[in-house]
Amino acid sequence: MKALNPDSIAPPFAAYSHGIDVTARRLVATSGQLGLAADGSIPEGAEAQADICLANIDAILAEAGLDRTHIIRLNAFVTGREHMAGYMVARDRYLAGVPVLPASTLVIVSGFTRPEFVVEIEVLAAESA
Repeated sequence: MKALNPDSIAPPFAAYSHGIDVTARRLVATSGQLGLAADGSIPEGAEAQADICLANIDAILAEAGLDRTHIIRLNAFVTGREHMAGYMVARDRYLAGVPVLPASTLVIVSGFTRPEFVVEIEVLAAESA
């Protein structure tokens, strides 16, 4: 896996790569994960919800024998600009120490299935050939 951050364009302004080059042996795609804990509770705040989303993603990847170092694309959705900072704190903590940062997109959306959800995260992971 190789990060693609050409010198001819502005560098990423957060914890992500502009692109990822990977020859994949297999791919794992997750559904969007919401901040729903195993006990059915939903914490308040984007950071706490993002932590649950990312923990769920870790569990899904582990089921496939992969981990966060295999993530090549991370897409996140928040319901307002006020939730961006909390999400980014959780994301940066989650990606700390990952040798190749994934490509990433963050989008503001009008809402999710229940109004208490403020963050949803999905990933694409690849096992290199």
